[in-house]
Amino acid sequence: MGTLGRVIYTVGNWIRGSGQALDRIGSLLQGSHRLEEHLSRHRTLMSVFDKSPLVDKDVFVAPSASVIGDVQIGKGSSIWYGCVLRGDVNNISVGSGTNIQDNSLVHVAKTNLAGKVLPTTIGDNVTVAGHSAVIHGCTVEDEAFVGMGATLLDGAVVEKHAMVAAGSLVRENTRIPSGEVWGGNPAKFMRKLTDEEIAYISKSAENYINLAHIHAAENSKSFEEIEVERALRKKYARKDEDYDSMLGIVREIPAELILPDNVLPEKTTTRVPTTHY
Repeated sequence: MGTLGRVIYTVGNWIRGSGQALDRIGSLLQGSHRLEEHLSRHRTLMSVFDKSPLVDKDVFVAPSASVIGDVQIGKGSSIWYGCVLRGDVNNISVGSGTNIQDNSLVHVAKTNLAGKVLPTTIGDNVTVAGHSAVIHGCTVEDEAFVGMGATLLDGAVVEKHAMVAAGSLVRENTRIPSGEVWGGNPAKFMRKLTDEEIAYISKSAENYINLAHIHAAENSKSFEEIEVERALRKKYARKDEDYDSMLGIVREIPAELILPDNVLPEKTTTRVPTTHY
């Protein structure tokens, strides 16, 4: 670094130091209303080697999730809090409308002992409802369901409309046929899925698309918006209707909680006795 470079670097340090000092003074003046921002080195999307994640603009990636390397995620999918998708030695493909829920891990294998390349492929409208599920070097086809804490090992295939029960261990190269529930350690056939359960898998994926939009909106709020809402909650904590109205929230009463008019208790009027003289 030359003389000019050292001067510029020194001036930059002074400016940054002055900015930090001003921030501290401003925070002290704001008192209990101040909002402190802390630097975090966490990145939700991170390149590795020469590969970068390719994520559709309509995907929700939670702030604490990590999508690393050669990972492709389709429209309407959601990667929830604490998840890690690590596509370093191979690629990961996640389709559209799929949800991978909290603390799940998706990784790949370069090859198995037989030399077979093992990326991880997850189809459309898949629900990895398994918080803390592990999906490694395998294939999960469209509209399949993976339960909580389940582990899928290299070469496993979960066919369309199949379900892996919570806590199951699916061994290497196991194929779970369409319309079946497998569970246990190691996972084995348990029973056939009902039509209602198959419909539930699709509905679950749809529900998570909507839920992801809510979380995405909340996570996109500025610090100022968060502070204003916190103040409103405190002020209107006992005035739900007023608070909802100020925030533009409309809460619908579920149909099952609405009583017909003919079963509502009638209002009774209290008659004041009169005295005759």
